[in-house]
Amino acid sequence: MTALLETRGLGRAFGALQAVAGVSLAVEPGEVRAVIGPNGAGKTTPTAGSVLFRGEDVTALPAPVRCRRGISRTFQITSIFPELSVLENVRMAVQLRGGGNFQLVGGRATLAASEQRARASLDALGLLDLAAEQATTLPHGDQRLLEIAMAVAQEPTLLLLDEPTQGLSPEDTVATVAVIRQVARQQRLTILLVEHDMDVVFDLADRISVLHFGQLIAEGTPDEIRANLEVQRAYLGGAE
Repeated sequence: MTALLETRGLGRAFGALQAVAGVSLAVEPGEVRAVIGPNGAGKTTPTAGSVLFRGEDVTALPAPVRCRRGISRTFQITSIFPELSVLENVRMAVQLRGGGNFQLVGGRATLAASEQRARASLDALGLLDLAAEQATTLPHGDQRLLEIAMAVAQEPTLLLLDEPTQGLSPEDTVATVAVIRQVARQQRLTILLVEHDMDVVFDLADRISVLHFGQLIAEGTPDEIRANLEVQRAYLGGAE
């Protein structure tokens, strides 16, 4: 099977510190892949190497162009439009996916299609009842889900999630994991996940890539990563 996403020799340096050194990995269509490593390891911000999506080099493409190619993402720090309604946030994301034309020249059909897609995404994330609420009034857990709804509404093939459960209570974490799993299955998404909560990683991921001191030290299923002695020593608290 041809990889949907492939990285070749990715690197990230902070002055003399080489945080990531020549990391290459391949993510298959329909896979949920987790990348784990310590904070500041450069997991989300490489500055060397190349990224291929569907076999095409997208390394230098601007984010809006990548989005239109089928890649959407969420951020470690929640990124929404706080003064807009929940529905308006998601509709904004849909319109940006279509090229960012917010004029009404397209007529009612264009506006109706954007709203329909936005409502479908909110429904998938369990937020449709909150469509009219101002985004800033939502609790933190629902704001995280709203950001995911915005990304899903762009109809991506590949969804990049940067610590989607950060700052959530244990109850909200469990609920968010369940929603992500359901949406991934229903939308047939490929997901690349950066996450520090190991319970989330082991629960969601089909395969896990482990970074340590800038190197990719292991890849495998959750069971294989749990049993890997090098990973236990480097990241999971040491082998027993």
